[in-house]
Amino acid sequence: MQKEKINYFFKKNSLFMGLSVLVPILVMVIAYYIAGIYPGSNVSILASDAFAQYSNFHASFKQVLEGKQSIFYSWSGSLGLNYWALAAYYLNGIFTPLVIFFDNVNMPDTLYYLTLIKFGASGLSFWIFAHNTYKLNRWIITALSISYSLMSYALAYSEVIMWLDTFVYLPLIILGIHRLMDKNKPVLLFISYLLLFLSNFYMAFMVGVFSFLYFFARTFTNWHIHKKSIFTYFITSILAGGASMVVILPTVLDLSANGESLTQIQSFLTKDTGAWDFVAKNLVGIYDTSKYNSMPFIYIGLIPLLLCLYYFVSKKFALKNKLIYGSLFLILIASVYISALNLFWHGMHSPNMFLFRFSFLISFLVILLAGYSLEALTKEDSNTVINIILSVGAIFLIFILLSNKKRYGVVTTESLVGTLLLLAVYLLIWLIYVNKAKFRQAALVLLFVVMVGEAAFNAQQMIAGISRDWGYTYRKFYQEPFKDVEKLVSQVEKNESFYRLENIEPTSANDSFRYGYHGVSMFSSIRNRHSSQYLNTLGYRSLGTNLQIQYMNNTLLADTLVGMKYNLSKNEKFNKFGYEEIGKSGKYTLYENKYALPLGIMTDDAIFDEGAVRNQTELFNHLSDNEGEIFSFGDAPIVDSKDVAITESGETIVLGEQEISHPRNIKLLVTVPEKTQGYVSIVPTDFSKSGDAYVKATINGNTTSAKISDYGQYYDIGYHDETTAVEIELSFDGEAKNIEIFRPNAVFLDTEKFRKDVEKMQKNGVDFITDGRKAKAEVQAEKDEVLLTTIPYDKGWSVYIDGQKENIESFKDAFLAVSIPKGQHTVEFIYLPQGFKIGISLFAGCIISFALYVYWLRRKGKKLTTMEDQGDANI
Repeated sequence: MQKEKINYFFKKNSLFMGLSVLVPILVMVIAYYIAGIYPGSNVSILASDAFAQYSNFHASFKQVLEGKQSIFYSWSGSLGLNYWALAAYYLNGIFTPLVIFFDNVNMPDTLYYLTLIKFGASGLSFWIFAHNTYKLNRWIITALSISYSLMSYALAYSEVIMWLDTFVYLPLIILGIHRLMDKNKPVLLFISYLLLFLSNFYMAFMVGVFSFLYFFARTFTNWHIHKKSIFTYFITSILAGGASMVVILPTVLDLSANGESLTQIQSFLTKDTGAWDFVAKNLVGIYDTSKYNSMPFIYIGLIPLLLCLYYFVSKKFALKNKLIYGSLFLILIASVYISALNLFWHGMHSPNMFLFRFSFLISFLVILLAGYSLEALTKEDSNTVINIILSVGAIFLIFILLSNKKRYGVVTTESLVGTLLLLAVYLLIWLIYVNKAKFRQAALVLLFVVMVGEAAFNAQQMIAGISRDWGYTYRKFYQEPFKDVEKLVSQVEKNESFYRLENIEPTSANDSFRYGYHGVSMFSSIRNRHSSQYLNTLGYRSLGTNLQIQYMNNTLLADTLVGMKYNLSKNEKFNKFGYEEIGKSGKYTLYENKYALPLGIMTDDAIFDEGAVRNQTELFNHLSDNEGEIFSFGDAPIVDSKDVAITESGETIVLGEQEISHPRNIKLLVTVPEKTQGYVSIVPTDFSKSGDAYVKATINGNTTSAKISDYGQYYDIGYHDETTAVEIELSFDGEAKNIEIFRPNAVFLDTEKFRKDVEKMQKNGVDFITDGRKAKAEVQAEKDEVLLTTIPYDKGWSVYIDGQKENIESFKDAFLAVSIPKGQHTVEFIYLPQGFKIGISLFAGCIISFALYVYWLRRKGKKLTTMEDQGDANI
């Protein structure tokens, strides 16, 4: 009987379920195609964080699935970090494992397919919710599902691919709440909560708060009946939250150690918001920006908007219910304008672009109430419907006439006219539906077609907006270097001992995750801030909250200290002392640094003294037991300039605009002494004012370009056996009228002294063999010593000496260190994220507890049913 019911269900609904999946996918395929994006296209789907972060992190996840990397720890970025926490933010969706079916070289297409799948899945999810919630025509349910899947928020923020999973779970969570309240069946809610919490803790917080508010809002609509479900709701929510601690607890502990501080509330009202924002963003096809000063993305279609308004003006709905759901709207709308509420939804941390990240909840509430309105809508409501349509059209016209043209200049005539035409079409469809009974079914199908057309037009406009705002990256920037770099990386992976490698011409700061090599550079919201802060003092640029750390523009000392054994470069004039060519593929050449230290080095406990080893020179001298100067300094005078007004004052130089939008060019001349590695120092006096300027440096025919605040300050001008004059051409570009830098000076590294010091240090080096989350070495200590490593310090690490667990010491809160007694020893570091053991216990315990609770509920339900049946029999 059950099988027959299932077969009947799918036979009756398969067309509409299929449409709820396939139409959003088809719309997105067309929208992307118009933007020049399709499998194998020159333009990729990678925009904004999708290129720098998601493509690389998904590539690394494939390596996890293939057993090449631990799920708990990655050695790839920023010397090493907690991968379990990284995945909790960037990778933990149920669709992510599909990367196993694609090659990493095709990751742009992989993310394209995953994006389409997620849009289709969200359409199906809402269809399931609507089918079980409303008594509506299936064409209408499917049209609402497509509108939900293609809401502006999902489209405008589609480059942040992991947020799309949220829209799959949200309808199921609300349906789960309904089933719990109406049927005392909590299983769907538990599973949906758990999957959401495991997939992305950040978005789960917003949905968790909203669903909590929604549960009590719905409870108060019928307190006498629904109050009985409060206990079950709390049990289900708490157990789902407890089970999710396997991911959330280690992540929270990691963030508490390495996350950013909470944002201070500086004003009552949110900055850069306008009174007409909600009106403007309900017009079809309005994309302003997903960077700063944006309006919230709330558009989910005109029909849901009109029907939501009907809910609040119709007398068919109780005033109490209107006040309750209206209060939910009020909270969400107020959260856009009130700074404290805005920050609360973002976990008290101000978002870095992609503003009002909770605004999809407004869209969902709109379409949720629209469904209830459709159930109640009858022919007798004709005047009300007509008045709502005309009123909304009038509000749009008033908005155009009275609004600030500067703020709302993104509202085009095309959008306004399109919106008004759609309102007219919807009015016509309504009139046909209520006045022409024989055309009602046709009117419903027509409504479906027009709603799909509206959603498709809006989708195309959103994708075009992303293209203008961020620009979709050309595929070649991801794929062209892939095979050559991968080939050279595989060459060095044959090393038995640990190594580090960096690409001098990377395509992003996270290239190391893409190829699986062990690097310094990284750009991620999940990072080890303590190690990055100390690496910044060693010359690897990592400012502010350490979202980024960059390898470029440092010295040979830093390479030695972090064990940088290999460099990749396309520069034919690559010229770093101690680096020798050992491989070549395509445009790339692989160089080996014979002066790199291994992962560990034996030293004394003086490194723990307060104020000791504050920079790379002091650390280098301490480890080499040498106090002599290894650097000398010289002049780097400006010998030529173009399109720049130069003002010199003491140790600073101001580069002023001579012509608007023209780069400011200066040429320096440095005389590099014999047997030295030369550098020129370029650093702004104030990173907040001049750090956003871009500098293009051309040295020895090689040109590099980057934001001045991103890379380090030491621009390499090469090693020279003989005294050589080197010209350095610098081109500064930026919005600031004046770019102020410290007077450039030359820095010279004495390579002879450097060589002798490193050779002395290498005798104390300790080679490690790494395997996933473990690092093992054999150590010979002539006396009681300290083993210092360049493994970033994290409380998840444990150390075992000869199998006996010992205490780990932190060096500058940045690196792992351990005291080694005299003699021959085996040292092993093992990583397990802090809180994981508790989390996995909670995961198992909460799932078992929930299963027992459901079993008890069903036994209780059967017992009540039996008692009722017996009572009926006795009557």
